[in-house]
Amino acid sequence: MRSPLRVTVVLSTSSGGVGAHVRSVVDRLPALGVRPHVVAPAATGQSFGFADMAARGESDGGVGFTPVEIFTRPRPRHDFEAIRQLRAVVRGVDDAGDSGDGGERPGGVPRPDVVHAHGFRAAALVGLALGRRRHGRTPLVATWHNALLGSAPRRAVLSGLERLAARRADVTLGASADLVQRARVLGAPDARLAPVAAPATGAPQRTRDEVRAELGAGDRPVVLAVGRLAPQKDYDTLLAAASHWALREPRPLLVIAGDGPDLGRLRRAAEDARVDVRFLGRRDDVADLLAAADVYAITSRWEARALVVQEAMLAGVPVVCTAVGGLPELVGDDAMLVPVGSPEAVAGAVEALLDDPARGRELAERGRQRARQWPDEDETARQLAEIYAELARIPLTPPRQARWP
Repeated sequence: MRSPLRVTVVLSTSSGGVGAHVRSVVDRLPALGVRPHVVAPAATGQSFGFADMAARGESDGGVGFTPVEIFTRPRPRHDFEAIRQLRAVVRGVDDAGDSGDGGERPGGVPRPDVVHAHGFRAAALVGLALGRRRHGRTPLVATWHNALLGSAPRRAVLSGLERLAARRADVTLGASADLVQRARVLGAPDARLAPVAAPATGAPQRTRDEVRAELGAGDRPVVLAVGRLAPQKDYDTLLAAASHWALREPRPLLVIAGDGPDLGRLRRAAEDARVDVRFLGRRDDVADLLAAADVYAITSRWEARALVVQEAMLAGVPVVCTAVGGLPELVGDDAMLVPVGSPEAVAGAVEALLDDPARGRELAERGRQRARQWPDEDETARQLAEIYAELARIPLTPPRQARWP
């Protein structure tokens, strides 16, 4: 009997949504008849438990892990080494133990039936490792989670890799419609929309009152934001919005959960502007924080399908978000959309919800109903497994138990 369909999953440095998504999928693939092998930087492997899964071996369905340092920014010397290591892993060895290119056996990693790279940087490096599309080459799936942002010089440097990623992948999956269109413009032969489901947060472990007491909120409304403290998230606009409601009684309390390179600067900016804000750092109790929130706000310059927006709507918290990237298609009319970079619009939307609690409750319930229609983690993994089977031309044969000899 043929062994299960093998997929090598490749991602670069991640500390947030992409890593959580990959872990969610990898957890579910063995039960669908797919044996995953994860390739990622060592720190990412530790953060999301891939290294531990590999160490436990067959008890987790035979999930493997190979550390390869793939950075989110170009580092030519490191990138060449990453391509060399990726070539060994993604070309692998066949069932007879021979290497895929007739050369030396590369560490005993079985040759995959499909390679799936997350992010256009990882996809470009894997594309170089695999070579151009031709008969017999392992199919490559690439998921694009983020748009190319930043300064003009940075975009100029990375746009070549973005084009390479689009053209080398057999199937490009975009987390939002604008990413799908971008891939098509750059020459992707097959680009499809593939929404990324938010991992289940579980039920709150503490009561609303307990969390609000920890925050020192009292009877004040809580406006919550969760995410990495980085330029893309544009927390400056959110802080400026908070200064607009400083004279309200009771004054809303802004709560920001997350860490990142902008933390120190944002603390200083909040102190200078005398904005009342709680910076909580990285938290693993998002469900508790959402239960304590009156409004969820996100002021990003771009997002695909922000996982925390999905979590907020599933939790029944009214959402204010910028009309960028995939957010409008995600929330539809069931959240308050505001222009990017407009503190006045953000403040106005938040205050409108606080001034009309019935409207806030209605919006929250509509958001909850909309969220229930989205694909969940199981459906997301199933869709990917079907794409792998399509490209490999191998039927999925889910085992009775998620393990193989």
